[in-house]
Amino acid sequence: MIILDDTATSSENHGCAPNDRTIEMLLESGFILLDKAPGPSSHQVAAWARDLLDLDKLGHGGTLDPFATGVLPLLAGKSMRLTGKILTHDKSYIALFKLSEETERDDVESAMKNLTGKVYNVPPEISAVRVQVRTRKISTFKILDYKENLLLTEIHCEAGTYVRTMARDLGLLLGINVELKELRRPKSGRFDLLQSVTMQQLADAIWLWKNTNDQRAILKIVHPVEELLSELPKIVVKDGAAAALSHGAPLLRPGVVSIDEGLNSGDEVVLVTIKGEAVAIANLSQSSKVIPTMTQGEVAKPNCVIMKEDTYPRSWKK
Repeated sequence: MIILDDTATSSENHGCAPNDRTIEMLLESGFILLDKAPGPSSHQVAAWARDLLDLDKLGHGGTLDPFATGVLPLLAGKSMRLTGKILTHDKSYIALFKLSEETERDDVESAMKNLTGKVYNVPPEISAVRVQVRTRKISTFKILDYKENLLLTEIHCEAGTYVRTMARDLGLLLGINVELKELRRPKSGRFDLLQSVTMQQLADAIWLWKNTNDQRAILKIVHPVEELLSELPKIVVKDGAAAALSHGAPLLRPGVVSIDEGLNSGDEVVLVTIKGEAVAIANLSQSSKVIPTMTQGEVAKPNCVIMKEDTYPRSWKK
């Protein structure tokens, strides 16, 4: 971290540190990690949560087919602008396949090995997403258990990989039919099942909040948007810069408090306030080596504004 202004402070009268937000503030740009049950589609689950929370905007980050279970991020309010960021995260799955014929374990393992690395992955017609041809990287495809033609596997793969297609391709390599019987997603990016809640747990927490004003459970379930962005390098900005950035203005050198090291022009960063609030995602206009030598000029240009306008007061006239 390169400190450019060690005297900068933030107003106590404006903004709010992520961990100090009320539930109403969290729902303006927060997210929920749901452990989706089998049956409903991802769209249906998001609609139920949206109705329970009485929100105008809430969507899902990534898609699980109706029969599949596991981690499904639900994005509220302005965090929906980050759906594309969520969709790029690698995924992990536990998949149960049924083989139509008895097959030697060595043959199965050999076929599975051929389905790792960069492979063509075309969704089946029954997939919840539109069919398109593309390659995806499958880093792990290994056997956890194999008994009586039931094959339990662990899969680590690039986002957008279709496990039904892996079943089809495994069958083609073995010369038999392979059917995907069960699918569970224990991890999406850095988020896992230990951080997730069921729809019933979410509904119970909402009921306690709305009927008894007990917010303890719901505050543990709705996470601040900053947790979605923790892996991005960051630039800390002054209050005045945050005010301008919330209106889509570029970040200028006088507004910078500190910047992570080793960044190049064009790199994507998250701009945060001194309190740790996410203001915007931006692309650097200069490298982190050049920025400390500047006194004026553009440092970064936002590509996605997160902070609500006028969270911090304007320091310019309309």
